[in-house]
Amino acid sequence: MLEKMKTTEFSPEIEIIYEDEDIVVLNKPAGVLTIPDRFSRAIPNLYDILSEKYGKIFVVHRLDKETSGVICFAKNEEAHANLSEKFEEHDVNKVYLALITGHLRNKEGRIDLPLSENEKVPGTMKVDYENGKRSITEYRVLEEFENYSLVEVRPLTGRMHQIRVHFKAIGHPLAIDSVYGGREEIFLSEIKKKYKVKENETERPLMNRLTLHALKLGFFHFRKKEYVEFEAKLPKDFESLIRQLRKHSKVET
Repeated sequence: MLEKMKTTEFSPEIEIIYEDEDIVVLNKPAGVLTIPDRFSRAIPNLYDILSEKYGKIFVVHRLDKETSGVICFAKNEEAHANLSEKFEEHDVNKVYLALITGHLRNKEGRIDLPLSENEKVPGTMKVDYENGKRSITEYRVLEEFENYSLVEVRPLTGRMHQIRVHFKAIGHPLAIDSVYGGREEIFLSEIKKKYKVKENETERPLMNRLTLHALKLGFFHFRKKEYVEFEAKLPKDFESLIRQLRKHSKVET
């Protein structure tokens, strides 16, 4: 049975998907940091929340603040060393769902573009053919809508912002990405024909954060001696957006 942890009155509950003596796997809500913010410790983050619950906790990998989905932490040094090596060697199965702009010519493919930090805009990444590290993202189109595509994404490497930068580089940034795509929200009035906002009312966005969700995470469990895989269900905002696109903006194939 799934357990939920309350973070603070300002942030949502966090679902524990699985835990044992070595690891704890969570469904991270969008808006919660993986590790503490360097300037403000008061901003909700998973490391502090888990440290309060378990005492010592070890960060294995990270998700962007506005990305939701499955994330794993280690409970002891042995598990931390083992999992860190797996992530370093790309021996982890990671599957994301991304809503991107437009339609891809190739419905299945691989983006192989080197990435490095963007010195001109601190905290962001760029395609860099001279000094970038090799970065590979595989994708498969699941559904197409009038102006968007729902894509299953498998990053084979783990660079910061890799999925976001790769899709921007091929001309199809995430549907919502204020840094790499320029959009901060999507409204129902953009999707539903003849939709009108009621007089004296302000339309609220269907979604106003990154259209990226970490769906699955799988690896060989060193103590169980077997492959384990965990899945995090889509949050309500993302699910609602996809539902409205299917209803009002589906592209017939």
